[in-house]
Amino acid sequence: MPNDRPAPADGHRLRPATAADAAAIARCVEAAYSPYIERIGEPPGPMLDDYTETVRNHRVFVIETGGEIAGAIVLIEERGTILLDNVAVRPERQGEGIGRRLMLLAEAEARRLGYGAIDLYTHELMTENFALYARNGYEEVERRTEKGFPRIYMRKRL
Repeated sequence: MPNDRPAPADGHRLRPATAADAAAIARCVEAAYSPYIERIGEPPGPMLDDYTETVRNHRVFVIETGGEIAGAIVLIEERGTILLDNVAVRPERQGEGIGRRLMLLAEAEARRLGYGAIDLYTHELMTENFALYARNGYEEVERRTEKGFPRIYMRKRL
């Protein structure tokens, strides 16, 4: 599990989130997901979450760059599975490998906890996310509408 070691040469420091990070995580999520509002006609689900509660109740990790949260990931354990509920990277930090590092962390954490697979879902109109997850070994397992959002559920065997 990551700790508060010094930042690597790329300047990114990966660590578990704390309660003090909740507002910064919410801002990161808002920045990452806002571009999708026009496409899907409403704020995506992660923009509606209460990150104080999320940090308190789930496994949340952040990557800091220059003292600011550049990315965050939320893992939820439920009903014998682990869900990669949210991965968000600030738009101005995309392309730096932050999302990839967060996804690798999620997979490592799932393995550490004894899971043989990790699940996620994305809105069906977030086609670039679907393609990214597929390129990283996630396979579609079903499509369904949940909480009003048409979602594509995916799984990666670990």
